[in-house]
Amino acid sequence: RRVHGEDHPGSGNTMVGRVVFVLIDGIADVAVPLLEYKTPLQAANIPAFDAIAAAGVNGLMDPVEPGLACGSDTAHMSIFGYEPRLYYKGRGGFESMGAGLYMEKGDIAFKCNFATMDPQTKLVVRRRVDRHFPDWGLPLCDFLHGLKLPSFPDCEVAVQWATEHRCGLRVRGPNLCGDSTGTDPLKDNLPLLTAEPTPEATDMFKAQRTSQLINELSETIHSMLSSHPINIERMQKGLPPANIVLLRGCGERIDVPTFLEKHGLHAFMIAPTAIIAGLGLSVDMKLIKVKGATGDYHTDLLAKAQAAVTLLTGGSVQDDNGNETAGPFDFGFVHVKAVDDAGHDKNVQAKIAYLEKANAMVGSVLKGLAEAEATGTDKYIAVVTGDHSTPVIYGDHSHEPVPFAIARVSDAYRFLSESGAGSPSCTADGVKTFDEVAARDGFLGRFTGSQIMNLIKSFRNLP
Repeated sequence: RRVHGEDHPGSGNTMVGRVVFVLIDGIADVAVPLLEYKTPLQAANIPAFDAIAAAGVNGLMDPVEPGLACGSDTAHMSIFGYEPRLYYKGRGGFESMGAGLYMEKGDIAFKCNFATMDPQTKLVVRRRVDRHFPDWGLPLCDFLHGLKLPSFPDCEVAVQWATEHRCGLRVRGPNLCGDSTGTDPLKDNLPLLTAEPTPEATDMFKAQRTSQLINELSETIHSMLSSHPINIERMQKGLPPANIVLLRGCGERIDVPTFLEKHGLHAFMIAPTAIIAGLGLSVDMKLIKVKGATGDYHTDLLAKAQAAVTLLTGGSVQDDNGNETAGPFDFGFVHVKAVDDAGHDKNVQAKIAYLEKANAMVGSVLKGLAEAEATGTDKYIAVVTGDHSTPVIYGDHSHEPVPFAIARVSDAYRFLSESGAGSPSCTADGVKTFDEVAARDGFLGRFTGSQIMNLIKSFRNLP
């Protein structure tokens, strides 16, 4: 099947500017003593990021609002122009959609971790069993798929691997809703939680029924996993068993206008991370599956770059099933997860290393699009930013704003290839490097994620 990016209003050679939007998950940080009180961005060698900053305009962006340590899902919703407080229905719907579990109205779903629980104390001793999920987790997902709940015979349970230790879980049945808490304590060595209706629940019958289902589902999963041969073997080897699935972010599918309807831009997304992919699918962005792009430390970032350039310049890409998607698209969104993983792992050197790998990806994108612009009629714009801070000294999301830069690709590539030589872009604001400190001096000042899409659409119309 061939899907064309050109079958939409506004495409063709009259295009003002096609946009590549690179979002580095967890990009921002704080001063790290090990780095002589620099941030990882300041310590990293990132000439492509710096070129976009030097050639364009910069600022500090609060993904949702100042002072809020937000999740990736609400941050991305805000950045795409969908107010989370109006439309957010929980993480689970995104996670399951991204994992390949289609959501219908009335379904509920969860963002899940395979974890280790002490059966005597009910303490969750490891929220993440380990990151080598494909070695042992895929059979466990298949084992749990279709499990039966004695008290809810009219409900169907589907389980699908997402990435690493994560999976999506969907429940389909009558009288369910997203107004229930989950079982994930969010920290190691805390008790498994009991689900209950949220204070905001509007239909208490559905909320109570959903909470009861979640608790029975958690108990059933624990019973099934505890006796599975994989976990028995892991315990014999001294490895933590994956004997519980933490159910987090009970949610439904969001009901919003598509990205094309809202912004007039035909968009694709390259995001192997299930929760981000699910959001893209929920707003009808074309999800591109790139071979080697895994959404973890082993991902092939240069393959993402090649696919993005191809689709923005009118070429076509093919997935492993032979489905072909053809450009040109107006808007390409490329997500990078490994930097965030390094922050969560409190690994400062890994965060620097993956920032530099992401920089190489961006450099490849700038080169490919600049060459296309030099020989064609379309113009291209590059955006680089993040969705939140994940400081390595905290190991979790924090509330610091993230740097944001936008520039014409031709200008940015000139800065990159000629080490800043040549006349400066008319949009340049004097910022020379891409980091949390330099960005505060940019023309854009400090703003919220909800302003980004309007900013990008205005930038596309600059002469």
